Amino acid sequence: MPSTALDGITVLDLSRVLAAPLTAQLLADMGAEVIKVERPGLGDEAREYGPPFLKSASGQPTDDSAFFLSCNRNKKSVSVDFSNPAGQDIITKLAKRADVVIENFKTGTLARYGLDYESLHAVNPKLVYCSVTGFGQDGPMAKKPGYDGIFQAMSGMMSVSGHPDGKPGGGPMKVGISMVDILTSLYASNAILAALRHRDTSSGAGQHIDMSLLDCGLASLSHYAMNFLVSGELPQRRGNGGFGGVPSQTFKCADREIFIVAGNNGHFGRLCQAIGHPELARDPRFSDTAQRIVNRDALLEELGAIFIEQPADDWLAKLDAADVPASSVNNLAQALEEPQIKHREMVQTTEHAVAGPIQFLRNPIRFSETPIENYSAPPVVGQHTDEVLDTLGFTESEIAALREKNII
Repeated sequence: MPSTALDGITVLDLSRVLAAPLTAQLLADMGAEVIKVERPGLGDEAREYGPPFLKSASGQPTDDSAFFLSCNRNKKSVSVDFSNPAGQDIITKLAKRADVVIENFKTGTLARYGLDYESLHAVNPKLVYCSVTGFGQDGPMAKKPGYDGIFQAMSGMMSVSGHPDGKPGGGPMKVGISMVDILTSLYASNAILAALRHRDTSSGAGQHIDMSLLDCGLASLSHYAMNFLVSGELPQRRGNGGFGGVPSQTFKCADREIFIVAGNNGHFGRLCQAIGHPELARDPRFSDTAQRIVNRDALLEELGAIFIEQPADDWLAKLDAADVPASSVNNLAQALEEPQIKHREMVQTTEHAVAGPIQFLRNPIRFSETPIENYSAPPVVGQHTDEVLDTLGFTESEIAALREKNII
């Protein structure tokens, strides 16, 4: 059964690519009905973000990229050309019965079609309308386009990622995944849920949520930003090392790398015992957290010379026995084979309309009373158009006429 946490909530998803569609998927996973509006024939541009592309049941490549599949499950797809007045009428009718609209067009674009917040709020005052844009709804850059990498660069995220200057490969580094998009989806879904609660328990009215990827990228710097605001000192890049307690980073073993976090005195003492060097914990340079941070380089040199002497599995066994947080540095294939990840059943299978069974990562939220147990595959373009228009009162002949005119 699908989760019932958001049962009765209808979301109109006018978005494309990643941050906003992922916001809608999070709500869909929790039981909201999500109706995704796409361009007739073409659909969300993210369908083209391949290879890899999904293969059909017969092994032929489809038009749907793996990128698209990552953020559009549990949705219905309706294909509507809303540049046409008849298409705008369909969207307005859907908005009249929706609780939430999510869109990520450039600031001001939807106002040209009467689908902006003010227009749809006028026909449905209870509507929670979430706009996800690069720079927000106001300010000198509000109308500029932008993508994840731009916001990692502009927000300062790249400046604190990567190896230090002067080291091999040193310099600012983009986080591999589209981190700002993903973080924005988490902020946006939280904001939508808060706005729904405010509507239903206080005001009775919806509101406009203005989400900026640049804002979210900057906010994600969290304690790095707070350290700068307190001290005025720019945070330094530490490669695969942490910024707080020491040690918190990768170490090369005889065969591969491991990651260790021993950021408090208890962990550090047990670490020193486990690696056969208890004297390190008594060294005045390393005897407490503050001293280990001050003398970071000297400590890491000592530990690096020790860990290189034995294979990773040997060290991991000793560290685990001493209850010191440590892990091998996995690639994705290795991560999916981790016993804990397999036990948590993070990889699920569902039936796709064209491809048959496909695998995906489940939602990590675990509810005790409204579990997320049902996943429908991302739809093909316009898969649910007739079904949804039927609920709006369109007759078969009216639907056929709209299709003949390429409005749907």
